[in-house]
Amino acid sequence: MNALTHLAYAVVLGGGVAAGLLLVATRVPRWAAPTLSRRLAPYLRDIIDPRGLTPVAAVPAVAWRRRRDALLARLGGADALGTRLRQAGWSIDAVGFRGRQLAWAGAGVALGGAVVVVWGVTGRATPVAGILPVVAGALGAVLCDMHLTAALRRRQRRVHEELPTVLEFLALCLAAGESLRDALARVGEVGTGVLPDELRRAVLASGTGSNLADALQEMATGIGLPALSRATDHVVAALDRGAPLAQVLHDQATDAREDAKRSLIEQAGRKEIVMLLPLVFLILPLSVVFAVFPGVVMLRLGLG
Repeated sequence: MNALTHLAYAVVLGGGVAAGLLLVATRVPRWAAPTLSRRLAPYLRDIIDPRGLTPVAAVPAVAWRRRRDALLARLGGADALGTRLRQAGWSIDAVGFRGRQLAWAGAGVALGGAVVVVWGVTGRATPVAGILPVVAGALGAVLCDMHLTAALRRRQRRVHEELPTVLEFLALCLAAGESLRDALARVGEVGTGVLPDELRRAVLASGTGSNLADALQEMATGIGLPALSRATDHVVAALDRGAPLAQVLHDQATDAREDAKRSLIEQAGRKEIVMLLPLVFLILPLSVVFAVFPGVVMLRLGLG
């Protein structure tokens, strides 16, 4: 056995012993009991916080949050990341996503380390295998970000498919004599999908003190779809100028239908190119083989 094999055995045995000792230590009564500060925190005012707003047990958590927020601010991109999370429909904030990304990276490092240990035990480890945990950790962080991007695009695709129907329904409700807020509430109650849910939140926000135009603009910004932003801008402009909303929504629904047709044609063109790949690399070579192979066999046998 080489040095890497000995190191792998040491990691396995040492990890098992450390895990057993930690499990035993957590069951010791003096260590498992709550700390004095945690027992006294509900009854005492914190000397660090003169107003007594932060209990003693929460001081380490507050300090950890401050360090975490400072690290996130140094990394940068918190506002852009928060916008992406809102567009993807995730309820976590930027700090929570960074924590999840760190967890994915840690899982990658652990998986890469386990593979290196297995290679070391079996005697197939090489010095280059030492960088596998680092590569696996970086890959885990990248996969977490790619998962967010995929969720964002999937949500925007669903909104793009729902937009023409929702706009036509809104135009029909307005033509029947309802107000814009009542029409939005009706679509949010009757419809199912991403866009009706967002309309329901916008109506709820407008009913709790926010302006309806601001709620619609915030909804469009939260989704990040250009077609929806364009339709929302036209609706807000029609509200400000007193233009007929039914006609505006009908025109926007027509534009959304044409945009959907254009996107479908572009997608069909891309799919057509992809469909040529099996034709060129599978069907044509097999056709050539079926046409040439019998003749080659007959020539080899001298029957030609």
